[in-house]
Amino acid sequence: MSEIMRGSTPDLPPGADDLVGNGHSFPAGQEHYTAKGRLKKAFYEAELARLQEELVKLQYWVQDQGLKVLVIFEGRGSAGKGGVIKLITERTSPRIVRVVALPKPTERESTQWYFQRYVSHLPAAGEIVLFDRSWYNRSNVEWVMNFCTPEQHQEFLRSCPEFERMLVRSGIKLVKYWFSVSWDEQRRRFESRNKEGLKRWKLSDMDLEEHRQYVRYSMAKDTTFQYTDIKQAPWYVVPSDDKRTARLNCISHLLDQFDYANVIPEPVRLPDREHVPYVRPPMNEQTFVPKRY
Repeated sequence: MSEIMRGSTPDLPPGADDLVGNGHSFPAGQEHYTAKGRLKKAFYEAELARLQEELVKLQYWVQDQGLKVLVIFEGRGSAGKGGVIKLITERTSPRIVRVVALPKPTERESTQWYFQRYVSHLPAAGEIVLFDRSWYNRSNVEWVMNFCTPEQHQEFLRSCPEFERMLVRSGIKLVKYWFSVSWDEQRRRFESRNKEGLKRWKLSDMDLEEHRQYVRYSMAKDTTFQYTDIKQAPWYVVPSDDKRTARLNCISHLLDQFDYANVIPEPVRLPDREHVPYVRPPMNEQTFVPKRY
């Protein structure tokens, strides 16, 4: 089914008490929702804080076990990929959880094997790598915008499943998320960016063209899923018209992919200061920032 048909967030079933998810689910009682069916801010923030604590536990577990984790975030512009990535990394260590958001290929990179520039960013043992867009640029952005030839597109669809199976066989845990946003909600978000000068940098010419070609992006996404929604690395769709539920659902689902334990180190005893002869230089010889606050 095309993404056009399922952009909106479904209503909460009457009497639903929780969303099951291997211990990482959040209670979804009706009292946590507004009259319009959106999560209340206080509950959202409390649940987000709890899930972020679990992410810290997960990063310690991944490091302790030497796991290699790769998470791919794909979807349309303004679908919410960047927002959830920011929340995942907000409390975690950048030395363990790192983000990869590659720019446009250089002239040299454009002549390489297509997957080559992504390989160097794959996780080593004890790392979680978050791809903010990935090699799926070829079957989505590049195909819609005619940045690749039909032959390159077809070769990608043939090669990608085998490439990802190789990654999985090598020991990489690969998780793929597609953030799905409706045309109406994407337009509302683009209009909001356009109205605020501080947000206007988020609205590029590419975003405008993508919005115009919304249907072709749906076709591209359907074709991508047809070839690359494989058993070893399935796609997980995140309906994202409601940002709060999308963020919590995605993070909760990511945590559910691991049977991790709490291996956060115990508090350590801070060392006493070593006594070394020292005379600080005069403070008036240093340049300080102006004290304006």
